[in-house]
Amino acid sequence: MRAGVIGTGAMGQHHVRIYSEMENVELVGISDISEEPLKALCEQYGIEGFTDHKELLEKDLDIVSIVVPTTLHAPISLDAINSGVHILIEKPIADTLENAYKITEAAKDAKVKLMVGHIERFNPAVMKLKQIIDSGALGKIVSISTRRVGPYNPRIRDVGVIIDIGVHDIDVISCLYGMEVNEVYAIAGADIHSFEDHAAIVLRYDHEFSGIVETNWLTPHKVRKLTAIGIKGVAYLDYIDQTVELHDGEWIRKAKIEQEEPLKLELTSFVDAISNGHEPDPTGRDGIHALKVAMAAIESYSEAKAIKI
Repeated sequence: MRAGVIGTGAMGQHHVRIYSEMENVELVGISDISEEPLKALCEQYGIEGFTDHKELLEKDLDIVSIVVPTTLHAPISLDAINSGVHILIEKPIADTLENAYKITEAAKDAKVKLMVGHIERFNPAVMKLKQIIDSGALGKIVSISTRRVGPYNPRIRDVGVIIDIGVHDIDVISCLYGMEVNEVYAIAGADIHSFEDHAAIVLRYDHEFSGIVETNWLTPHKVRKLTAIGIKGVAYLDYIDQTVELHDGEWIRKAKIEQEEPLKLELTSFVDAISNGHEPDPTGRDGIHALKVAMAAIESYSEAKAIKI
């Protein structure tokens, strides 16, 4: 499997590292507009580097990870699709819904497979909790809430906290329920950033199921937690520690989880899907849904009203 990476910033470097370690993958080359860091990575991994991503796409690639700023997802993805290369796009799928639909429709027309990098789906704790919920151990789930807060990262300038990190939990909650959001209400504001830097988002699923996302760039320490409330018990998940604790009327139990790097699991899933001719998961539809809900949350707090999806 001949692979490439477009965008070798903080996240893209991890894609480069993991592809280079995979036995069934040949990392052919990488692309970035920053010449010096690109040169250093090429020397480290013994690969070719290109400041023009189109030159990389001419190298007979099978797959490519697109790890560039959100506003560049659409044009670069379309270039890859036109080159017949299967693509993994880091979340969110695009900067606008119009561009998200352009990407998914172009991929479908070209018979190019598309995966959206919602990495938290591959967090072992989330995978274990999904198994627990689907098994019925917690009974009917009625509410899932998350807290994803921490200090601001200055490199995030093109989007606010909802699109940047809130979208993770929008996707995870939807995945755990196995349902799509049909109404959103959000309260948010901007105090240290040009876009919103804190938000509380309420998600409605099929009338009686709720999701609550609390997110900000104001908390001085990082917290990544989720609570799922069922009629038989409650699950407490920690994304960072990769733990799930189950509480019911009689017991407190800790789920057995083998800790692994979520990005490695994600890229392995992507490579396996392409190798076996399967559709990668999360799909373009999943990516569009998460973006649509995040956009609705932004509209909700801007207009101070609930938005139906």
